[in-house]
Amino acid sequence: MVILYGRGFSRAELERYVGDISQIGGLTPLELTDGHSKGVRCILLRTGVLSALVVVDRGLDVANLEYRGTPLAWMSPTGITAPAFYEPEGLGWLRGFFGGLLTTCGLTYFGRPSVDEGEQLGLHGRASYIPARLHLCRGKWVGDSYVLEIEGEVRESKVFEPNISLYRRIETELGASRMVFRDHVRNNGWYRQPFMILYHFNFGFPLLSKESKLVTTSKLVVPRDSDAAEGAENYDRFEEPTKGYREKVYFHDLVPDQEGYAYAALLNYSLAGGLGVVIRFKRKPLNRFIEWKMVGEGTYVLGLEPANALVLGRDFERRMGTLKYLEPQEEQSIEIELRVVEGVEELRRVEERIIEIRGPKRAMILPDVETFVKEARE
Repeated sequence: MVILYGRGFSRAELERYVGDISQIGGLTPLELTDGHSKGVRCILLRTGVLSALVVVDRGLDVANLEYRGTPLAWMSPTGITAPAFYEPEGLGWLRGFFGGLLTTCGLTYFGRPSVDEGEQLGLHGRASYIPARLHLCRGKWVGDSYVLEIEGEVRESKVFEPNISLYRRIETELGASRMVFRDHVRNNGWYRQPFMILYHFNFGFPLLSKESKLVTTSKLVVPRDSDAAEGAENYDRFEEPTKGYREKVYFHDLVPDQEGYAYAALLNYSLAGGLGVVIRFKRKPLNRFIEWKMVGEGTYVLGLEPANALVLGRDFERRMGTLKYLEPQEEQSIEIELRVVEGVEELRRVEERIIEIRGPKRAMILPDVETFVKEARE
């Protein structure tokens, strides 16, 4: 059953009203044609409720996201930059960081620039700058549901290793206010490789405002540095755009529910009668969660980032004994669901459910990162 416009439709009922389903929703491949976006392949995804731009040539990441015409994702001043402009050294990654709903960081490293075992590593890895091999882009009827499916492969490789593939599937359906990302990361090579991955979800105005609040299943929180330590008790609240604001990064230890899912939600009870987004993900492969609070002028964004490491660099993970690996031919499966919730009562139900999972107390704020690493759940 397709739920749209305040009622349900069977396939037969809906097809009586339209000549082609694209009148209502679907998947539209397109190519950007101007400036530093020229030649970038994208797919416009429309459910009749959600509208998203999937960027095929940027790792099958997702740029703009709207819900009933309201923008939810933050877009940076770089816009969608073609992968040929990638600058791997130092902080050059930021010259093409479009933000958007999702930017994938990894696959063999992410986090701050570092030197790990003699290898110079820039910011956040290569994954988001690798064009995907598109395997599937289709809408199809499954009974009375119209399913939208995108699949492709992003491969980070070089001669003499590494040779790692990210197989991504994005799925939703007509009338849905949710998207599901099902990733499978595989070491195709013959040597053990470091495996680091971070899902950089970025939310902005008007969903993000001084009326918004972050609700998570966090038990522990630690500020990354002295900037974040200042005002750390307000990690889940947000200010107006602030001149000269310095980013604040917090590391969270999220507890899962009985099915193994952890939760983070950005809720705004004052926007459009109540609007919010909920991220739900399997915690076992993503045992870290990073909050990027950046409420500067023009860079007004909240990053909610499930990951399997912190953002302190691969050398830090190796030093702490927490660096993850993929053995030859090993595969890791990851599942993340993003859902938009609407209406004050629905937002309250989400908040109550998250508090039920984590308990009534707010997360304990720890004094330093080393303590966090020792006490956080693996």
